[in-house]
Amino acid sequence: MTLKEIDVKTFVNYAKKSPYRTFMQTEEIGKLRELNGWTSYYLGLYDNDKLVGATLLVGKKRHFNKYEFYTPRGPLVDYNDEKTLTEFLTLLTTFVKKHQGYVLRIDPYVINKERNGKGEEVEGGINNTKIVDEIKSLGFKLLPLENREQVSWMYVLDIKDKTEDEILKNMRPNTRNIIRKTLKNGVEVIELEKKDLKEFYKIMAETGKRKGFAIRNLAYFENMYDLFKPKDEIKYLITKLDLDKHLELLNKEKKEKSEELSKLSDAKYNDGKRKSINEAINGINKRIKEAETIKKEHGNVITLSGSMFIMTDPEIIYLSSGNYEEFMMYNSQYLIQWEMIKYAIEHNFERYNFYGIPNTFDKNDKDYGIYEFKTGFNGFVEELIGEFEIKTSPVYYLIKLIHKIKNRG
Repeated sequence: MTLKEIDVKTFVNYAKKSPYRTFMQTEEIGKLRELNGWTSYYLGLYDNDKLVGATLLVGKKRHFNKYEFYTPRGPLVDYNDEKTLTEFLTLLTTFVKKHQGYVLRIDPYVINKERNGKGEEVEGGINNTKIVDEIKSLGFKLLPLENREQVSWMYVLDIKDKTEDEILKNMRPNTRNIIRKTLKNGVEVIELEKKDLKEFYKIMAETGKRKGFAIRNLAYFENMYDLFKPKDEIKYLITKLDLDKHLELLNKEKKEKSEELSKLSDAKYNDGKRKSINEAINGINKRIKEAETIKKEHGNVITLSGSMFIMTDPEIIYLSSGNYEEFMMYNSQYLIQWEMIKYAIEHNFERYNFYGIPNTFDKNDKDYGIYEFKTGFNGFVEELIGEFEIKTSPVYYLIKLIHKIKNRG
C-alpha cells in the first residue's frame, strides 16, 4: 500500500462515503485551520489503484522548527480491517516524520463501547476494544480526557425514519411539556445571518463569563459561517420574546381561567377544581408581573438564548450554545432543539447529535445539568475511542515540557 497526497475533490468524494464521516474531516475545516496558521494536507491510502483510506491532516510549526500534526476526527479508513488500519497509521507516522513533525495526534470518530441512555454498556453491543489495542500496539498512547481537543462522550438521538410525533412521544413528559409551554409563551426562534453574529457572540461571551470557560472569538463564528453556509451546512439560531405579545397571551390565558372558574357552581364537589384554577391564575399573575418588570428594564423584545449547529450528512451536531441567565426561566433552549430536530427529520438526517456530555453521570458533577437537559429528549450515550498521539521526534518531550510550563503560567 502507498500513501500519497490527493486533490481535495478526491478526498471529498471518499469522505462522503465513509461511515466515520463528520464535519471535522472536511475541506472547510482544512481552510479554517489555514486561517489560524496551520497547513492542510489531503492524503489517500492506495491498495494498488484503489483508494482505501483518506484523511485531512493539519500541521502547525511549534518549537525548534518542528511541527505538530493532527487528523481531526480522522483518519477515515475501515477500522475493522486490521491490515489496512495498521498500514495507514504506519505510513501516516512516516509522513509526519518526513515533514519535521514531533507528534501526530488522531481522534477517530469510532465508538468505543455501545451504551444506553443512562451511559450503561449495552450487553452484546458494539465493543471496539480491539481497535484501541491495535492503535496502541503501533506506538500511540491514549490521552486522558482532560487533554483531548474534541469531546469523547456525546448524547445522540436516532431520528432515522422517525416522524415528529414519534420523537415527541418518546421524550420525557417534562421535556415535552416545556416545549409546548415555550410555544404557548410566544417564544420565537430566529436564524441569524452573518451580519447578525455579534448578537450570538454576545450571548456566548456572557455565558462563558458566568460559567468560567473560554469561548471562541467572533472571527471564528464568522469564518465558520463563511465556510459552511455556501452548502447550507451551518445554522446560528437565537430565541427572542416579544413581551407585549407574551403579556397578551398571558392575559388571554388568565381570562379563560377566570371564565372557567365563574362557570363552576358552589357545590362541594367543585372545591378541588376551584382550588386548581385559582392556583393557575395566581401563577399567571406572577408571570405577568415578572414580564412587566423585565419589559420595564430591558424593553419590549428580549433575546433569550442562542445555538450553533453544523449539518454534515448524516448528522446534525449541536455544537455551541449560550443563555442569558436572567431569562432562563423561559426554557428557550428546548424550543431551539425541537425546531432543529424537526428540520433534521424534514431533511432526512439520520442522527441528531447533542454533542458533549460529562462522562461521570454523577448528579453532583458541575456539568450534570447539561447531561440532564439532553437526556430529556430520550436518546443514548455515545462513547468514542478517544484521542491518541505518537511521538515522531526526540524533541517531543522537550516541547511537551515547554507547553506544560506555559499552561501553568
